Amino acid sequence: MFRSIDGCFSCRFGRRGQAKFGVEADRTREGLSHLPVTLQTMGVRSDFSLDLQLEYVHEQAANDEVKRAIASAIQHMRTGRGGHRRGGKALAQLLSEARGHAASVGEWGVVRLLQDSLDYAEERILQPDFDERYRLFQDGIRNQGLRRLVSGALEINFKYVAAAGREFMEQHPGAGVDELLAHIDSLSNDARYLVAPEGQPGRYSLLRGRAEKVVWLERALQERVDIEDPQEAAQRVAAASPEAWALLAADPDGQTILRATQLQQRSARLAGLRKVVEDRAASELDMQRALEGQYWIFGGRFVGEAAHRRLVSGDEADIPLLRGDGSLHIVELKRAMSMRGPLVKRHRGAWVPTAEVHDAVGQAVNYLVGLDENRQRIFEEFGIETRRASAIVLIGHPAVQPSVPEWEINEALRTFNTHVNRVEVITYKELIDNAGRSLGVPSGE
Repeated sequence: MFRSIDGCFSCRFGRRGQAKFGVEADRTREGLSHLPVTLQTMGVRSDFSLDLQLEYVHEQAANDEVKRAIASAIQHMRTGRGGHRRGGKALAQLLSEARGHAASVGEWGVVRLLQDSLDYAEERILQPDFDERYRLFQDGIRNQGLRRLVSGALEINFKYVAAAGREFMEQHPGAGVDELLAHIDSLSNDARYLVAPEGQPGRYSLLRGRAEKVVWLERALQERVDIEDPQEAAQRVAAASPEAWALLAADPDGQTILRATQLQQRSARLAGLRKVVEDRAASELDMQRALEGQYWIFGGRFVGEAAHRRLVSGDEADIPLLRGDGSLHIVELKRAMSMRGPLVKRHRGAWVPTAEVHDAVGQAVNYLVGLDENRQRIFEEFGIETRRASAIVLIGHPAVQPSVPEWEINEALRTFNTHVNRVEVITYKELIDNAGRSLGVPSGE
């Protein structure tokens, strides 16, 4: 069925082999059961192309142990839900193990094929290259569509460069080769910010000199505001009206647009966090993902998050924040709407925190003790001062206890905080409301 050509093969795969690896599938599931959830779900590409290529690699392997290792990777991919293939770091680990088995028995051709599998899964090989290299879908014929796409794009580009060069020489008859090449190079920069005029359907414009302004804006957004894609944001501004550019130019540092961008982004993220917090099925991991990178929510005294979360052996901080003086502040996350019991209870005529709150505080205190005991090592290895470390416990939501007024819950926790050294307890709602007020957003919106 296969015709090997320099490590490639020519075939037309069907969706065969889905139940081919029964014994290995059971072993795979048993072998992966001990892996943490984060290891199995983080993004490593897994798709039909990789499935087909691994089937080919499986057939090329001669050693039974190598075949079983490859089969484990294939079966892992096919245990996804809803018809989707399963990837994650577990897949990368399985591919690495299969490659190691192949190397140990001297099957170097299989090693090279598995390296391609791993590179593709981790997106070091692009899908068109991967499909073309292994001829996955063309019955052994090279993909002529890709060739025509590349040749057509080159033809258009060369014609445009030739026309632009002739126009430049007509306007600058005394220009030399270096000046012509510099002009063409500047066109390539401005091409990134091509605009489509509203009143001219099917026409596009290259505005000379726009690239330099946009690069400045892109750098400003990158260095001063936390934006996921500063280049995309800069391009959006570049395509805006002349009035927008005038507004930006009128402010020496572009503070107006930077501030507006920052407020808009923070408001959107705060709304997303509120949605997660009010979800009765949300776990502590969901809370952590929604809060990561949003240290501003905890107040202006924090300047960022520490890069390392495991500072103490056997324990890991949910969110490690850094103050301006370099000292550490730990955020301990518990459930919000899905907590198992109430936040407060009635005791001798007053509301006091429940055992669940006390347990969370005890966990935070134990972590602080670990930081104190390892202060010198942590400072030498990470440059973080933990002698003055403190903690905040985020737990619960007033809506889990509707029979008690929200202000009573907040007051009970504030009273409790005054008697606990280095640890503060607040609800998720109070945190979000405080952050919203800092943005000028009314409570609850």
